[in-house]
Amino acid sequence: MAHDPGDSDTPREAVADPARRDFIALTLAAGVVVAASPALSAAEPVVESNVTIKTPDGICDAAFFHPATGSHPGVLVWPDAFGLRPAMRDIGRRLAAEGYAVLVPNPFYRVSKSPQFVSASGFDFQDQAQMAQIKPLMSSVNASGAAEKDAAAYAAFLHSQPQTDRAKKIGTQGYCMGGALVVRTAAALPDRVGAGASFHGGGLVTNNPDSPHLLAPKIKARMYFGVASNDDQRQPDAKDKLREAFERAGAPAEVEVYPARHGWCVPDMPVEGGAPIYDKAQAERAWSKLVALYRKALA
Repeated sequence: MAHDPGDSDTPREAVADPARRDFIALTLAAGVVVAASPALSAAEPVVESNVTIKTPDGICDAAFFHPATGSHPGVLVWPDAFGLRPAMRDIGRRLAAEGYAVLVPNPFYRVSKSPQFVSASGFDFQDQAQMAQIKPLMSSVNASGAAEKDAAAYAAFLHSQPQTDRAKKIGTQGYCMGGALVVRTAAALPDRVGAGASFHGGGLVTNNPDSPHLLAPKIKARMYFGVASNDDQRQPDAKDKLREAFERAGAPAEVEVYPARHGWCVPDMPVEGGAPIYDKAQAERAWSKLVALYRKALA
């Protein structure tokens, strides 16, 4: 069974006020204009830049995407355990073409600059040596309070950009490990985050007192959880606990199980058991749910 080594969580903030600009070390390196794919909704080009963001723990390298003109709702994308790499840049680029200002950070900047992995395609989840490469990376962002600090820095960066519509709340989405980071981001920044989406998120419901699902009372955002079928089989009560937590908190949340395996949304996931983990049909369905969520909650 495919298992994202990212069964954990965590996010941090940035600064928009010009008086606090020294808090953000922003480098617009290699500003690139990328033509949007015909399959995407936006007709105009997408601008892609490599940026750096100062956080309380160091300098984070990241990718920033936005339509060539105008200001748009901001979105923070939390990568999976393989970090900021071409596959995650593709997600950022595609989302920008939908009409959003998108930041995709290197969640492991405390350890090393990205990419830590060029692709997840050759990874073997059963190989303990390969798994040992990922664990220190995940631990760096899942340390107590790390993700919350990061989320604040990233949100402030988005707010400081002229391509971001500051009058609108931001969205955040995450994959595998990033799913729990989405929840922590929404809880840490309840007045900034208007929508959050987790796809095949790991560690959303645990028996620990700091389990992400227990943060529901702190969240004001509209939330969506796309659950992989094999994750549901492994932890069948998790979806119910998620729903119950958000219902008790009076927070809008949708929890949906997909007929797909853990990791199904990310195109560069490896083949396992002779079959690809990535499921294009279900990934497109998840994308449609994501865009609909943002259209409604970030309008």
